[in-house]
Amino acid sequence: MLWLRIVASVLMLAVLLNKVHLSSLFPEWNARAFGLLVAGLAVTLVGIVLSALRWQAVLAALGLRAGIRTLLNHYLAGLFVGNFLPSTIGGDVLRVARQSADNGDRPSTFASVVLERLTGWLVLPVITLTAFVINPGLRQLGNATALAFGLSVATLVLLGLLLFAAAHPRVGGRLAESEGWQRFIGAVHLGLDRFRRHPGAVVNVLLVGFAYQLVVVLSAYLAARALGLDVGPTAILAFMPAVAIAQVLPISLGGLGVREGAFVLFLHPLGVARGEAIALGLLFYGMNLAVSLLGAPSFAVGGKHGTPVAA
Repeated sequence: MLWLRIVASVLMLAVLLNKVHLSSLFPEWNARAFGLLVAGLAVTLVGIVLSALRWQAVLAALGLRAGIRTLLNHYLAGLFVGNFLPSTIGGDVLRVARQSADNGDRPSTFASVVLERLTGWLVLPVITLTAFVINPGLRQLGNATALAFGLSVATLVLLGLLLFAAAHPRVGGRLAESEGWQRFIGAVHLGLDRFRRHPGAVVNVLLVGFAYQLVVVLSAYLAARALGLDVGPTAILAFMPAVAIAQVLPISLGGLGVREGAFVLFLHPLGVARGEAIALGLLFYGMNLAVSLLGAPSFAVGGKHGTPVAA
């Protein structure tokens, strides 16, 4: 499956790049563009810190305490693994392995990572739908509007079905101790059971989750401005979450090809040329790769208790 995803990414990028002039992917850079790029990198790093805070909030809701510095190191190491090694879940596996070595509670740690990821299933669609409410003109963009709206609604429906199944004692309860893919449902069941006892923690987790995703949107907006794209903030607010939803579909490596194609589809009705939209996707991906390099030392050194990097 990994090789199929690599091939799919290469083919999608080849199709997209074949339709544009390569010169359009490399606009002229000036001091303003460079400043915006540096700001985008700084905002991307802030987003990673917020991700660690979101994970900390979920762990706290599950009754597990962890320092933000430790979680940030684990998160950076996981990002490095996910972006530079041939795996899509290796980063999360590494986070679970290292944090559970610290707290000795692997099931709850696994549940914390699963629930942290699931917050995006709620936050991203809500941001897109809210942007459509704020700017009614975005609701008149044909296929772009339909796809963004469809992805958002479908994600919310899937989240509702998952939560219903996980909360049901005959489904989630039975899978709580299962192995393999069933552990995903079991982990959600465990998390929901803990959240019932601490409902205030849900609000805290969601607030941090919204802050993180809004920072990601800001990073994309700064990248667009660095490229000189005339795209308003509400347009990025509406379509960046939809791009984020699309790029995690397990059909490519790191979202390559899918992300760039989504930007082309969403931004073309706004007057953004195909090459410019592809450049935005690649620049946004490159910014995340650059910041992920900060996780190389954390990955190489290992966890506090000497967790092997092979974990």
